[in-house]
Amino acid sequence: MTFGIFTKRKNMPVKYLPIIAIALLLSSTTFAQTPAIKYGDNASVGKYADIRGFKMYYEIYGTGEPLLFIHPNGGSIKSFENQIEFFSKKYQVILADSRAQGKSTDAADSLSYELMADDYNALLDHLKLRQVYVIGWSDGGINGLLLAMRHPDKVKKLAATGANLSPDTTALHPYVYNDILQTDKRLLDSMKKSSNAPGVKNAYKINHMMLVHPHIKPAQLHKITVPVLIIGGDHEAIPVKHTALIAESLPNSYLWIIPASGHSTPVYQKSWFNGLVESFFTQPYVKIEGTGRYY
Repeated sequence: MTFGIFTKRKNMPVKYLPIIAIALLLSSTTFAQTPAIKYGDNASVGKYADIRGFKMYYEIYGTGEPLLFIHPNGGSIKSFENQIEFFSKKYQVILADSRAQGKSTDAADSLSYELMADDYNALLDHLKLRQVYVIGWSDGGINGLLLAMRHPDKVKKLAATGANLSPDTTALHPYVYNDILQTDKRLLDSMKKSSNAPGVKNAYKINHMMLVHPHIKPAQLHKITVPVLIIGGDHEAIPVKHTALIAESLPNSYLWIIPASGHSTPVYQKSWFNGLVESFFTQPYVKIEGTGRYY
């Protein structure tokens, strides 16, 4: 899931924006300089995959081992402006707009994370890719976990930041949960006032999903045997103890809690994020036990 900015810090002079504006926020030049390439709207590489009842928009950059990015709720390919150039120097970077977001329109009435995880699996089949590295942010982190659970052959390693397992205040900060709830009520009220408002209906569908999904039991994460790097900010939308629970429930995981950071770790902590995730992908996973805990 994706949220506004919850606090004001010296290096983050950005006022809180409501969740409905997050797609604009994620692509704002406040976060990063506008790249020469229009990520998410690049006619030279942009394509559509006709899969599972909708057309999924995607772009591919670079060469090397395939690396799939999965964006946050209400975001798009543009959400990873701070990562594409860095990772495309070594990887074949694959980015897509999730169902009902960005350029991937969808007329259905509801969404689920399982539905979107299966969409990404179908995209990989369409691209004839047998196995990929995965980076998921927020909703993308949830989708990454489900992709590894439901299609374990597809994921080589997964880095997930800002993921949660349930739609309640054990997995979301109470302020954040209430913000999603109030946004849901406003969008529903707008729909009632204007029956011919497809944009509002779609925004409601995307937002409402966060109030009813996901429902992943920690024990279910035992199915994921590939190495996973779980990431969160220490002032996250997701409580640190919930992020730690996810890492502890995975058989082969690392946990990275970033100091002085909220939910947008790939943006505000982009240098740390890019470097450490790249190191996680390139270095062998090591299970540290016994006397190794002293080092």
